[in-house]
Amino acid sequence: MLPSLSFIASRLRLKHIRLLVAIDDEGSILRAAKQVALSQPGATKALQEIEEALGETLFVRTNRGLNPNELGDCVIRYARLIYTDLAHLREEMAGIMEGYGGRVSIGMIMGAVPAASEMITKLMAKQPALSVQIVEDTSARLLQLLDDGRLDLAVCRPGISHHREAYESIKVREEQLAVVANIANPLATMNGLGLTELAHCPWIVYSANMPMRRYLEREFHELGLEFPTGLVETTSAFATLSLIHRNPAMVALMASDVAAFFQRFQMVSVLPLHLRSRSDPYHLVMRRDRTLSPAAQMLAEAFIRDPGAGETPGDQPGPAPFLGAGVAAFPA
Repeated sequence: MLPSLSFIASRLRLKHIRLLVAIDDEGSILRAAKQVALSQPGATKALQEIEEALGETLFVRTNRGLNPNELGDCVIRYARLIYTDLAHLREEMAGIMEGYGGRVSIGMIMGAVPAASEMITKLMAKQPALSVQIVEDTSARLLQLLDDGRLDLAVCRPGISHHREAYESIKVREEQLAVVANIANPLATMNGLGLTELAHCPWIVYSANMPMRRYLEREFHELGLEFPTGLVETTSAFATLSLIHRNPAMVALMASDVAAFFQRFQMVSVLPLHLRSRSDPYHLVMRRDRTLSPAAQMLAEAFIRDPGAGETPGDQPGPAPFLGAGVAAFPA
């Protein structure tokens, strides 16, 4: 039987929270003990206290170390949230005492990087002591990091989640797609292209079942074309650029904003191909059960108020209800 909340709260200590995070990081009670400045017997005793407080075993003991079971994964996730909240508490206290500063961690999909970079640069010009951590990854991975308390905000597609009700979000931008190639690729000089001319090219694509991959497959299908088989799958912009540089015959699907950024610096050519599909819009996302720190609040406001955040000037969202009033009213 699961112990009562008052029993758990009376038994667990902050040293237990630190130890759980350390065990997850290190995978070993010995290395975790060193991280939190405990002896190995002391760490073993503290772990026993944790499991006694919760009334369940949290780890599987193996010759290689400790592996969390399903309950262990759950407890570690919340331990990280508690520890992250403590870190945010300290940073906010420092910001209040000093009158500026703070720290915010934000994740973003590749297509959001150009617009997000501009907003972050503007914000840091106004708040030079602000510390920003940026993580670029897929929407699925970013939502997991958001769930784990490793991110304050994410710019991604919350619709891929099976528990979207856990998030507050506001639409940031409708994403258009472009096909790019090496600047020396002769296709770049043509007046117009169709997918028929690209069907036999070696393609760089996102992994199967990812939104951008599905849209490209649909474009081929609607034209009655076989989807190319000579594929390289990656979500890395750097890998895409490197491959296009080394093989001028390759073409790749990108978000239009990213493609335009790379073309501006003559790293790729955007091919004269019109794609009818648009990718799902991406959103500014946060956990519904969490309150943004002042630094994260500032960054969220920058996204929503910046004129470049919407599709067109006429489509700009008005000031979101939560601005200046906390994030409780963040529209879904």
